[in-house]
Amino acid sequence: MKLGLVGDIHAEDERLAAALAIFRRERVDHVLFVGDVVDGAGDVDRCCALLAASNAIGVRGNHDRWILEDRMRSLPNAHHKDDLAPPSLALLSGLPATRDIPTPRGLLLLCHGVGDDDMQRLRPDDDGYALESNLALANLMGAKRWAFAVGPHARAHGPEVRRSGLRERGNAGGGSRAVLLHLRCGRRSRRIFRSRRSERASAM
Repeated sequence: MKLGLVGDIHAEDERLAAALAIFRRERVDHVLFVGDVVDGAGDVDRCCALLAASNAIGVRGNHDRWILEDRMRSLPNAHHKDDLAPPSLALLSGLPATRDIPTPRGLLLLCHGVGDDDMQRLRPDDDGYALESNLALANLMGAKRWAFAVGPHARAHGPEVRRSGLRERGNAGGGSRAVLLHLRCGRRSRRIFRSRRSERASAM
C-alpha cells in the first residue's frame, strides 16, 4: 500500500498541486492530509478543490477549527468563513479531528497534533520527561490500538519516523511537502519521498 501524505497546507495551492502530481506519478493508493488547509497567502479555495478532486482523506488542524469557530482571525494571512466558496466550507466543516486508516501493517491514526489534541506537539528530539509528560501521547499508547500515528506536529518539517509504544509514529511534514509512505504486509520496510514545489522526489 502506498500512502501520499501532505502536511500543513496553509493555502499553498502551488505546492499542493506539485505534491499531488508526485502522488499521481507514484500511483499512490490514497492521499492523506493532516489539516491546516487555511490561513496562508495562497488560494485556499483551489486547495480545497484539489483535495476534493484527489479524493483525499484528511483531518482538521487547529487553523481549520479556528476558522469554523471564528477565532484567531487576526493572524497574518488569516481567512474568514465568508470569504470561502461553499464547497470549501463544506470540505472543512466535514473534517474530523482524527481518522483510522487500515493498512497491511496495522491501523494508522491520522491526526493533526497528538490524537484529538490538535495543539499538542511531539518533537523529534523529545525524550525522557518530555515524553512522560505528554498525556495525549500516553493515552494513545495506552489504548494499544494503532500501529502508527501520522501528523505534522513533530515539527521537524520533514518526514520523521521513530519507534514508540505505537510501534512507529510519523511526521507528515509542513508546507505542503509530499511524503510517500510504502507499507508492505509482513515487512518492516518503507520508502519515504518528499518534494518541495516541483522538485523531483528522491528516496531518503
